[in-house]
Order: sequence, then C-alpha cells, then structure tokens
Amino acid sequence: MKRSIGIILMAALVLMLAACGNNNADNKGSNSGNGGASNNPSPSASSKPAEKTTISYWTDDRHDQEYIKELIADFNANNPDNIEVELTVLSENYNQSVDIAFSGNQAPDLLRLKSANTGTFVKKGYLAPIDSYMTDELNEKFSTMIIDGVNKFDGKLYSLPNTGLTLRLVYNQDLFDKAGIAAPPQSLEEMVADAKKITEVGKKDGVYGFALNFKNPKSAFDRSVREILSLSGHQGLGFDINTGKFDFAPYSQVVDYYKQMWDDGSVLPGAESLDIDPLRAQFAAGKIGMYLCFSTEPGVYQDQFPTEINWGGALPPTIDGQRGGTSEIVSAGTWMGISATSEHKDAAWKFMEYMQGDEIMTTYHEKGFGIAIVPSIAEKAKQPDVKGMEGFLVGKFDSMWPVSPTVTPEGLNYGDAFFKYMIEGGDLNKIVADLNTRYNDALDKAIEKGDVTVTPDPDFDPKKLQG
Repeated sequence: MKRSIGIILMAALVLMLAACGNNNADNKGSNSGNGGASNNPSPSASSKPAEKTTISYWTDDRHDQEYIKELIADFNANNPDNIEVELTVLSENYNQSVDIAFSGNQAPDLLRLKSANTGTFVKKGYLAPIDSYMTDELNEKFSTMIIDGVNKFDGKLYSLPNTGLTLRLVYNQDLFDKAGIAAPPQSLEEMVADAKKITEVGKKDGVYGFALNFKNPKSAFDRSVREILSLSGHQGLGFDINTGKFDFAPYSQVVDYYKQMWDDGSVLPGAESLDIDPLRAQFAAGKIGMYLCFSTEPGVYQDQFPTEINWGGALPPTIDGQRGGTSEIVSAGTWMGISATSEHKDAAWKFMEYMQGDEIMTTYHEKGFGIAIVPSIAEKAKQPDVKGMEGFLVGKFDSMWPVSPTVTPEGLNYGDAFFKYMIEGGDLNKIVADLNTRYNDALDKAIEKGDVTVTPDPDFDPKKLQG
C-alpha cells in the first residue's frame, strides 16, 4: 500500500512539473510550431526549463555601473539559456581583491580587465583563453585591435577591446573665473600658480585649487603624472623605452611640483585619505579647482554626481609647457575576461559576447562611458551627447604608446615612495636612485624568469606619435 501511495505521489509531482514548465514564459522549448504555447505539452526533456546558471562579474568601474546594471538586467531577463549574471563593483583595491579571491577559491566567473592588469592576471593563471569561442565574424570585427602584450599573450587571446580612455585636466571654470585665470594651465609652473590663486580666493568657503585621490597614491599618480609625462615626451610609468630600463628622474620633476602645491596649502585638506568618488563629490559641489582623471568623468557628472557647476576637460599641462609627445590612450585593448577557474565558462562567454555586441558598444560610446576604438563602431557611433565630453575626445595629441613592462619591486612602489616625499620631504635624488635600483632589479629578475620581454628602442621618438 505504501508503495502504491509513493507511485501516485511521484506521478502527481511529474504532472505538476510538466504544468510549471508549460507556464514558464522563458521556456522556449514549450512553444508549438505556430509560435504559441502548445495545448499538449510533451513530457520530453526539451519542454523543461533550462536549469539556472548563475555567474559572477567583478569590476572596479563605477562611472558606468548604472548602465551596466541595466544591461545585466536585460540579459538576465531575456537570454534563452537561463543564465543570471551577478555584478560586484569593487573599490580601488581591485587587484588585491582578485588575488585574495583566487587564493581562496572564491574567484568570479568574469573579470573587468585593463591594460595595467591583464598581463599580470595571465601570468598568475587567472584567465582562460577565448580563442575557441571566436568566430570568423568576430575575428574580422576585432582583427585590427588584437595586440600582443595587451589582450593577447603567448599566442593566446584573453580579451576583446571596446573603448579607450583619454586622460585630461578636469577644471571648474567658475572657480577659474573667480580667481582671474584665463585658461587651463599649459605648464606645471602655471598649474601650481593657478592652484594657489584658486585657494587664496576660495579657502574661506572651503575651496582649494587641486586634489587627487591620494588614499591610493599609485592610482592618483597613474591618472595624473602618467599623462603629464607622456604629453611631455616621457613614458608615463617610469620606464624608458629608448634604453629598456626604468628611470624615474622625469617622474620626480612632476612630483616636485605636486609637493609645491602641497606645501602651499593648495591641495584639498584630507586628500591623503581621499578616494576617487568622494573627490568627485567634492568637485561636483564646487570645492575643487582642478584634478586629473579619465574620460569617464563626463558620465560620472551626468549620472553619478549630477552637478550644476561649469566645468570642462583640457589636455594636461606638461613639465615645461612644450608638448614633446602625446597623451596616452589607456585601457584600449581590453574589457572583460573569463576566469580560468570558472565552472561556467560557456555561460560566461555568452554574456561576454552579448556585451561585445555592436549596439551595446555603440551606446557605451554615445553615453560617454568610453571612446570607441573598434573601427566598425567608431565609424557609425555618434559623438557623445554628454556635457563636458568634448574636452576628452581624441585629437592629434592623443595616441596609444608602446606597452611597458609590469614588475613588482621589493619595498615601496613608486606611488607610495613619491607620495611620502610629497608630505614628508627628503632627498629626491636618493629616492629616484633607490626606485631605479629596485625596479631594474625586479625587471632583470622578471626577464630572467621569462615573465617579461624587453627590447630597447633607441630610435623611439614620442613626437612621431602626434597626429
């Protein structure tokens, strides 16, 4: 009798599941040949809804997070494979968080990649190649933007491009007018003087001439010193392309001017603990005269921190007012990659392929979240209708630069070492010599291990990048 009751209950459960499957709006298998719901659903496997697959995507981008959330919601609601993407937006400590996640077997399925971390993630074994997913159509679409050392390593492809980022001096025109400043500074000497004027006029109202997100000094310098140097004619991360060695002497010249602004009291108080979003909030409130940042900022001030101030973007100043190179277009070969440890690589690829679609990449550019670099997208995309974007568009003084090696020295990185000098002082020549020694030692070890390949280019001329 118990056996009979069990059989009856199991049969009832089967009927209930079949009924649920027929009523599931996302169940494509339950549609009849005429496009409507079948009146006689089959109990076959094809009529059952696909089992949900949940995948995670980590990013450190915050300027576009509302748009990305919209895209993910659309994908989750409409993809036929019942894939659900969960988004995690991390802070400035993104790379460290990724390291911890992989060491603890808690890594996401998809990672936001940038030119500064892709090579490192590949060497650490974090990324899975995507070559097997590439179709003839995708290869043709992205062929001119596939670059060794950017999104391709040792013959294997790990990421596809979408947009690049320009870097600019972001300035408050209202504060410039109050301080009697006619135009954005062309040299570092002018920038120091302008920051001082703005502070003198506005300090009583909590207004200061300059700020950066010095909570993470390397991040602050990589969005500012980097561009000042590249436009001045020097590689922006301390590497000398001509010699194939690190040389932080040009870098120190920029930091010395930063120190002068710090000593003048022209830097927003508390900047040493300031993250990028709180900085943006202060700028939107009219409390900061200028800072340097990516072409993400117009979107930020349209969606994340709406503001009524009159602001704009201009090419960064140079060391001496002369433009001996170009402002480097960064993060121009990568967007996202699939985790090597993901148990759902096929599902991750389907979301990645969706994100690399023409409509999404075109809209991403037109909304001002990044500047399209894929030729087929750049040709048809409209100029972003976003306030302030005109100052960030690519011009004759913008270009991509040769890839520089990424190494991890013993002791302080250049960001921490130079920021310590800014606030404490010291012997700048000794700091430069120490950084050169430690970074070149790390470079030699990386070359010896085969992690890095360096070929000096004594004929490299940054002026030839212009135009």
